[in-house]
Amino acid sequence: MPFIKGHYQPFLFAMMTCSAVAELGLTAFLISAGNENHTWPSPRYHSLLIFFLFNAVWTVLFASAYLLWMMGSGSQLLASIASSIFWLLITTLLWGTAAALMLHTRSGGNCARVPTISRCRQSLTVMAIGFTELALCIIALLSTCLWVYSSNRVYKEEAQSKV
Repeated sequence: MPFIKGHYQPFLFAMMTCSAVAELGLTAFLISAGNENHTWPSPRYHSLLIFFLFNAVWTVLFASAYLLWMMGSGSQLLASIASSIFWLLITTLLWGTAAALMLHTRSGGNCARVPTISRCRQSLTVMAIGFTELALCIIALLSTCLWVYSSNRVYKEEAQSKV
């Protein structure tokens, strides 16, 4: 199943990087605007936005590093599948925690009767991108584990056929 590694992984890591860049921009804007106007719904919301910002920076740095490694066959430290699985596990936990906390912290429903550009819709977007990142991390983690499993199985079958 080398098709998974060769074709899906760069796409998944590129999508993770692009989503994280969008999250980074939105959370940086919301933190800056909130600090400037001192309009935080709660201190927990402010801390949660900072956590989302950290997750976005973490994901941009590492996902783009893995993407560059996959495209350019660079550093062997990043080339390790084990390091990729470890990073994906940590990233999945970070995004899952952030998205779940935002689900319980964000006030307001679906923002039906508010202006198009409002804090309600912006925080809803932060939460939606967080869940998107979580889904991308899970898909990347599962596809990596599937690739490792199938590669090991093929290797064992080849070793048994030589005997």
